[in-house]
Amino acid sequence: MDTAQVIDVLLHGNQLKRTARTGWVQRGVADAENVAAHTFGAAYTAMVLWELIDEQLDLGRVLAMVTLHDLPEGLTTDIPKPAWRYLPEGAKQTAEAKAMDTILGGADFASRWLEWWSELGSNTSPEAKLAHDADKLDQYLQARIYEQQTGNRALREFWTTPYRFHFPEAQAIYDELRRRRGYN
Repeated sequence: MDTAQVIDVLLHGNQLKRTARTGWVQRGVADAENVAAHTFGAAYTAMVLWELIDEQLDLGRVLAMVTLHDLPEGLTTDIPKPAWRYLPEGAKQTAEAKAMDTILGGADFASRWLEWWSELGSNTSPEAKLAHDADKLDQYLQARIYEQQTGNRALREFWTTPYRFHFPEAQAIYDELRRRRGYN
């Protein structure tokens, strides 16, 4: 074990505690959550969804993917979705892959972590789909919380186009959030 390498990996993960979720900031949310808070919310949501679904999924893989999903943002920052249209196609994915290589460096476990991160990116396994559902559901939950706490009308855009989840259980929770907000 190369403890210096492990410490570097840990410090990169810790950077997420200081990396703002810029989408919230752009929409005028004061004291917006950081990426680490979102990662916890997505992991917690994944655990809840895992308990609700009928499929047998590997919870460890789901949680690994959720935990790693925004790790590159410690280096790239959180590039909000509206900004993606100004980037060359594939630029965000390329930058994040390079960031993951930098973050993991020569760590003994780098290949396993990159495998989970790549699996999430391909979104073909049921575990990756559940991780994606948890990520998006946490975002919608947070938008609803910010609306209730602050009355921020800039968050309305999150609700105008219905989102389609992979798992019906995630869809049902999202649909209930929309119903509570006044959408049918």
